[in-house]
Amino acid sequence: MRVLREFKRSIKKIWYWFPIIWKDRDWDSHYIFEILKHKLKTQSQYIGTNNNHLMAKQDSRRMDLCVELINKVQDEFYNMEYMEYFDEINWTAPTKDHQGLYSWESRIIKDNLEQYFEKYPLIYRKVIRGEGYSKIEYDFKKPGGVPTEVNKKIARNMAYINQDRAHKLLFKIMEENILKWWD
Repeated sequence: MRVLREFKRSIKKIWYWFPIIWKDRDWDSHYIFEILKHKLKTQSQYIGTNNNHLMAKQDSRRMDLCVELINKVQDEFYNMEYMEYFDEINWTAPTKDHQGLYSWESRIIKDNLEQYFEKYPLIYRKVIRGEGYSKIEYDFKKPGGVPTEVNKKIARNMAYINQDRAHKLLFKIMEENILKWWD
């Protein structure tokens, strides 16, 4: 009887995992995250529902947090967040002086980057001090405000740092807790 029960459980697991495995590909981290996310959701539900140990609900919440962070990492949420505060349109236009040549034109539609900077003041200061994926070459003591191009570069650096922080936080939570996630 026990063999039959285990066989049925295994068939259910195959059926449960089939859609994930069917879509699995080997070419980037997205698919690793999909498998990890699927496993965390299942384990969170199992541990949170059975509540067989003192920290079960807390463990379940941490697993759910990891799933949320995986979604943000996969969607590049923090890399794209600054775009909610800034928007511009770009196009090419024929030049007046040189027939057949085009120039790159742009117009700013929305510039609320100051609000974005206020949202992450510590990250802003890190970028101004030179952290991020690209160095900011600008004298911030100049009067007259910071040019838009410099602010865009600051925002992109902040986005990069925030995305990296989300990625590191995900793996830090898992590193500190995964060995405790059992029932």
